[in-house]
Amino acid sequence: MAAWAEAARVEAPKARPQPARRAAAKPRPKPRAAAKPRPLAGSVVWIVVLGALLAGVVAVNVAVLQLNLSLDRLGRERVQLRADNASLSARLSSASAAARIETQARGTLGLVPADPGTTSYVQLAK
Repeated sequence: MAAWAEAARVEAPKARPQPARRAAAKPRPKPRAAAKPRPLAGSVVWIVVLGALLAGVVAVNVAVLQLNLSLDRLGRERVQLRADNASLSARLSSASAAARIETQARGTLGLVPADPGTTSYVQLAK
């Protein structure tokens, strides 16, 4: 068992020799690191740009909505005007109907149609 104990023994690694330090040497000043860009500033710029773009999109959508509302209003007005024109045209045609005019002339004015036998024509010279 003695052999096993000798084989199981592990030697510690040997330490590297340290270089000799200068006693009188001054420590070197650390070089200054370059100024790191601030990632927050870039993010704020992008947020502002995207906010402005979104505000523009919203403004365009509002303008389109207003135009659509005015187009709908004008469309309804056009339909109403066409209906009014059709109604006035119907009233005009019924007002100018010969039977209605004759009835109104007899009733209101007391006029009677002329007798065809007593009708004479005037010949104009050429």
